[in-house]
Amino acid sequence: MAEGAAKAPPENGGGCDSGAGALERGVAPIKPQYLTTKEQFHEFLEAKSQEKPCRKTEVGDPGGNDLAEPEAKRIRLEDGQSAEGQMENRQTEDGQEEETAEPREQQQAQKRARGQNKGRSHVKPTHYDKNRLCPSLIQESAAKCVFGDRCRFLHDVGRYLETKPADLGPRCVLFETFGRCPYGVTCRFAGAHLGPEGQNLVREELAARCAQPPPVRNGLDKGLQQQLRKREVRFERAEQALRQLSQGRPPGLTPAATVPKDAAARGAPSQDNSPPSSPVRTCGPLTDEDVVRLRPCEKKRLDIRGKLYLAPLTTCGNLPFRRICKRFGADVTCGEMAVCTNLLQGQMSEWALLKRHQCEDVFGIQLEGAFPDTMTKCAELLNRTVEVDFVDINVGCPIDLVYKKGGGCALMNRLAKFQQIVRGMNQVLDVPLTVKIRTGVQERVNLAHRLLPELRDWGVALVTLHGRSREQRYTKLADWEYIAQCVKAASPMPLFGNGDILSFEDANHAMQTGVAGVMIARGALLKPWLFTEIKEQRHWDISSSERLDILRDFTNYGLEHWGSDTQGVEKTRRFLLQWLSFLCRYVPVGLLERLPQRINERPPYYLGRDYLETLMASQKADDWIRISEMLLGPVPPNFTFLPKHKANAYK
Repeated sequence: MAEGAAKAPPENGGGCDSGAGALERGVAPIKPQYLTTKEQFHEFLEAKSQEKPCRKTEVGDPGGNDLAEPEAKRIRLEDGQSAEGQMENRQTEDGQEEETAEPREQQQAQKRARGQNKGRSHVKPTHYDKNRLCPSLIQESAAKCVFGDRCRFLHDVGRYLETKPADLGPRCVLFETFGRCPYGVTCRFAGAHLGPEGQNLVREELAARCAQPPPVRNGLDKGLQQQLRKREVRFERAEQALRQLSQGRPPGLTPAATVPKDAAARGAPSQDNSPPSSPVRTCGPLTDEDVVRLRPCEKKRLDIRGKLYLAPLTTCGNLPFRRICKRFGADVTCGEMAVCTNLLQGQMSEWALLKRHQCEDVFGIQLEGAFPDTMTKCAELLNRTVEVDFVDINVGCPIDLVYKKGGGCALMNRLAKFQQIVRGMNQVLDVPLTVKIRTGVQERVNLAHRLLPELRDWGVALVTLHGRSREQRYTKLADWEYIAQCVKAASPMPLFGNGDILSFEDANHAMQTGVAGVMIARGALLKPWLFTEIKEQRHWDISSSERLDILRDFTNYGLEHWGSDTQGVEKTRRFLLQWLSFLCRYVPVGLLERLPQRINERPPYYLGRDYLETLMASQKADDWIRISEMLLGPVPPNFTFLPKHKANAYK
């Protein structure tokens, strides 16, 4: 961690890491003229927000009483303080804490609250289903609703419009982009595309131009979903590979069995399920592709040396965010981690993680699993249903939910199962197979250098190494010296490095270790224009208005992806707020005493060069909600937000 950080007034953190001492480690070095205190910081934001005439509503209860954030998030466990003792502390009106913990409880040492915020509510909002219009009316279908009187949705458009919230703006992104809004009267921007009699207007030329090819691919076909739920999909190639692995020999290179007559009826894909852009159908007359398997040397090569690789980021690495990063220069993108068992069950939410936008020219998907049978079958299923350039195995996930089931980092200690997973998936895939790993499980026990030669022999095309162990998480800097050692152990297999890259200097230093390229994760969340900085070898002092434009583009992409009705708008808002919980840690270049900002340096309280820059620096969830209201209108009544991590957001 960096030392000699900028001087900032010491104060009570109030559940935030930003309160910095004069020489406190891990604090961003901001110029003294911009530094302030916590009280002055929030007083400035409150005063400025009241001056804004354009704000229609304030965050909180319509009656004027702000909703208190749930207790599980407001509590912050400090070092050496017990959870029971801290739960008895309460915030008084003047901001001071009343210490009521008993001495016996104070003796129990507890770790600082970090990681996932497991205390947040996981219940999906129910108000979306109230007074919801029937899809048959939204699509203006000529056929009547198949459910008739049993339909639980409204069939009276007039009654629906009486309870529908007001429009959020005069422009509909879907109508302007595709020539038609599929959400009709339910769109929160419906005034832009509704005729005088309430009909949904269509721009015929634009709609025809955007119809082919579809901008988003890799969707789940309804027929395939039903087959997966009924377990009617057959996995002949996977079962053959698993039989060979169970006999103690690697999968052979024998030609695959011919397709049975009922394969189209029982297994995916059928004529209706095959990708529209597939040049060869997988049923009907046999072709060479049906009979002859690709040899390993004939597989498509993955040549991404020297390219910038956007890491698969859970929750925040969604399709709209990847589009933002592609615009700023990301070369390779990868979907969020998908659990193989959920994919095999046909869960729509899991298949949504595989969707690919047409701007993603080099795109892969990441799978997580603990057992060879499910991983190999999932690989065969995806090999014939989705369009990707590579498939990645997640062997770096540190969370307990995955680790305790034998997946993620646990595979580094389960070499027999790991080998069967890699060999089995490699046998059924026609695209390269890659792996993402950590240095090891325990902090001082490195395993990667011994594992890399094995992965090379098992047929892995590329490995990405995160320079931290599972136990370490983000408590220390990534070990790039160890990554340099692993480059030699992996040769000639390309090795990508990952960890602590937030500037072009960090990327240059990483490339000096001999890695084939760098993967960028948290750095892209803090500043997605990092890819431009690396390619142009410069620091970009981006203005607050430019940053707001980036957020506006994200919301537009989100409305395209999740929909422009109430449910889509609020889903876009949730993902925007999750991203803002990382963006607030960015410090503008013009405010720093020295360059560059380090990824482990938290900003102290500071006043930016304008109100918007100061607002974007706030680590308070209510201020993130204010930013979302600038882009998506007022939040619904009783709206609350808690990020998935405990590092930020306090009251």
